[in-house]
Amino acid sequence: MFCNILHNNILKAKTAEQLMRSRYSAFVMANGDYLMQSHHSSTRSTKDKKAIIAWAKSVNWIKLEVLETTKGAEKDTKGTVTFNAYYYENGKVNVLNEKSAFVKENKHWVYLGLADKISSNI
Repeated sequence: MFCNILHNNILKAKTAEQLMRSRYSAFVMANGDYLMQSHHSSTRSTKDKKAIIAWAKSVNWIKLEVLETTKGAEKDTKGTVTFNAYYYENGKVNVLNEKSAFVKENKHWVYLGLADKISSNI
């Protein structure tokens, strides 16, 4: 699995989309260490790590749909990835629709934060 390679060596993520997909996988596996490592240092809040892990474990992840990628190629320094992440929680299928911002920090891709987010039930 490619995401496991990235979870073991973040430098292997050549594009913003690869990093985003590896972060989705980390949510599925409740891999809080990778979620913290792949988050930009200026927006990373390690105090949220336990809450993120607890939430990731409390839902059943269904699938990821990448809708659009803007920039974020290997030679770029920033980019966005718009996606839908489907999950089952409290008897309902929900979708997290997010446009995520990514930048290179220390020469590798990291998640900067939300460019846009809409959560809804299906």
